[in-house]
Amino acid sequence: MTCLRERSLFVSATLMMVLLATGTTQAETQETRTTINIASTFPRDIPIAGTVNTGLSKKIDRLSGGTFSVAFHEPNELAPAKEVISAVSEGKIDGAWSGAGWFSSKDSAFNFFSSVPFGPSISEYLAWLYEGGGLDLSRQMFHKYNVHNVPCGMISPEAAGWFPKEIRNVEDLSGLRMRIFGLGAMVMQKLGVETVQLTSTDLMTAFESGEVDAAEYSAPAIDQPLGFSKYAKFYYFPGWQQQATLFMLFINKTRWDALPDQHKAMIEITCGDVMRGMIAKSEAVQWRAMNQLRMDGVIFKRWEPELLVAFEDAWLEVAAEQSANTPNFKRVYDSYIEFRKNYAMWRRFSFLQ
Repeated sequence: MTCLRERSLFVSATLMMVLLATGTTQAETQETRTTINIASTFPRDIPIAGTVNTGLSKKIDRLSGGTFSVAFHEPNELAPAKEVISAVSEGKIDGAWSGAGWFSSKDSAFNFFSSVPFGPSISEYLAWLYEGGGLDLSRQMFHKYNVHNVPCGMISPEAAGWFPKEIRNVEDLSGLRMRIFGLGAMVMQKLGVETVQLTSTDLMTAFESGEVDAAEYSAPAIDQPLGFSKYAKFYYFPGWQQQATLFMLFINKTRWDALPDQHKAMIEITCGDVMRGMIAKSEAVQWRAMNQLRMDGVIFKRWEPELLVAFEDAWLEVAAEQSANTPNFKRVYDSYIEFRKNYAMWRRFSFLQ
């Protein structure tokens, strides 16, 4: 009887210790869980650029064992979609998922870290970014605004845009009102196009109201579900303005500096994995979207050689003007051009022309 009572007391005590230990562990986990809230420029249901957010959050949660999370919020929830990086800079929000070009009102050189007209392939872009000094230059600039940037995604060449009519020459562009992003917008302005920068959430409304006649947004797999074919039937290629497009995770630098090294590493490693996945996905799915667009009556067009020459000439004018007027633009442009000149030997001999 005594033995049974002692055994019962021992079991009860052991169970109590387990429960207390479990409760303490759970309480500690809850107390030490760190969450960074991220405002996105892209809606969650946009293929590739938006859907990637869920995967990124899940991967960081798994890596951290639930002690660290990155929570994405829809456009305009935490800050206006076009102003998310500014909100990060001002400390209004923890972070943003966007393109550096949306911060170009501060300095036109930020556009280089989104896309470059007549720019490099994905592999060459990444080579300049990680091995040619591009990332260092971008961080020198962003850190001045109390923003830390982590490259976190990239997609394959975009289309050149949706147009309401066939574009046979430069004169056909004159007077069009077009949504176009970044440095490409500066090029189109040189050719008589009135440009506006709109997020996807505003773009379809602008088409419906007649605010825009034409638009470039992204690649076919992203454009097709958005419904551009309702408003314009001529879909032009190649996307000279964005041969590769870079996405970044922007985190308030004060917030970033306060994170443990382990959490910083989780973000960097996960963003590298997201980069790989976005590149593979964006290359793999375009043909399906193009088939559907063709069934919807969309007419695919390639730019006439004369128009591509006109676009490139206008781009070189823009680059010269911006270099003369904006010190950071010149610094980044010089780095970029020097790398491309050196890389040209490798490109010439190693790749099929």
